[in-house]
Amino acid sequence: MMRLSRSIVGPDEAAAASRVIVEDGYLGMGAEVQRFESELAAFLGVSPDRVVSVNSGTAAVQLAVQAAVDPGSEVLVQSLTFVATFQAIVAAGAVPVACDIDPSSVTIDLEDAARRVTARTRAIMPVHYASYPGPIDEMYAFAHAHGLRVIEDAAHAFGGTHRGRRIGADSEIACFSFDGIKNITTGEGGAVVSSDPAVCDRVRDARLLGVEKDTEKRYSGERSWEFDVSRPGFRAHMSNIFAAIGRVQLRRLPVEFGPKRAALAARYRERLSQVAGVRLLTTDLTTVIPHIQPVLIGGGRRDAVRSALEGAAIQTGIHYKPNHLLTMFGGGQPRLPVTERVYEELLSVPLHPALTLEDVDRVCAVLCTALQGCEV
Repeated sequence: MMRLSRSIVGPDEAAAASRVIVEDGYLGMGAEVQRFESELAAFLGVSPDRVVSVNSGTAAVQLAVQAAVDPGSEVLVQSLTFVATFQAIVAAGAVPVACDIDPSSVTIDLEDAARRVTARTRAIMPVHYASYPGPIDEMYAFAHAHGLRVIEDAAHAFGGTHRGRRIGADSEIACFSFDGIKNITTGEGGAVVSSDPAVCDRVRDARLLGVEKDTEKRYSGERSWEFDVSRPGFRAHMSNIFAAIGRVQLRRLPVEFGPKRAALAARYRERLSQVAGVRLLTTDLTTVIPHIQPVLIGGGRRDAVRSALEGAAIQTGIHYKPNHLLTMFGGGQPRLPVTERVYEELLSVPLHPALTLEDVDRVCAVLCTALQGCEV
């Protein structure tokens, strides 16, 4: 079976984890996490105090929202995103407001978002779908015009650039995921990057159950015994083992993972761009490191194509079922016509660094055959 996605780890990651277990002996949050954060900061081109690692991308979104807006605040966010985005907003005590998408980029439609602004709206959350940040400058201008915070769900987008700077480097708040199938993995993990020192401080404390300034103790190998707690907190810190894996992955991204993902995505474009009934998203492969490879299959043939691929032992996925269709988040209300149409066409095909160009050719051949026997 050709996997849709997979973790790409090996002896170097195993050695790094072993070093923490055998030589360090402390598996919780300590100096290895601090080193990982410093290296993340250097990669992004920001100061280390702007980077806070956590134990998942979902935790990153939750703690960022909690740090940026008051409970009960509304957050504008596209419905077509993984349910983790909506659950994290709710967990932070805020209210996700589902918005429609721009079909060319599958990022939030600002005209639709503008219609949903109320007196309780406090933030907009652009989702960098398939690693693409969309018209991010326009999103910041929209936020400024409406007095909103910008919290970027950049779970797909680690390593990409905008105007020559890494995604997150110039962000008010950006949230990354490092789970097993992302552009880099720490096993499980994530990070919040923010230009607002107050947000960073709140996230640092919140990841350690709200214990104030506990991060400083942990990084020096100590614990806080006499402390204060003034805000809600959670057990959301990263472990030294996960940080050690992440440090290896970070070194592999620019020389191995990034070029391979871009080459595979370029091959899909080469093979599918002229195929009738297939549409690819409008993205710039020189600025993104592709996390997933969605294709849009028109004419109501998505499910037939999916069945053909699965029958050929090629895994597929659908990224994602819109949240406004889920019972908890609206059960079909409000109607978001573009989102609903795109959802019926979306199909994700395999993309990960263990694939070969020949694997991509095979996927495209099966897909094309399913679309009335065309050739690629």
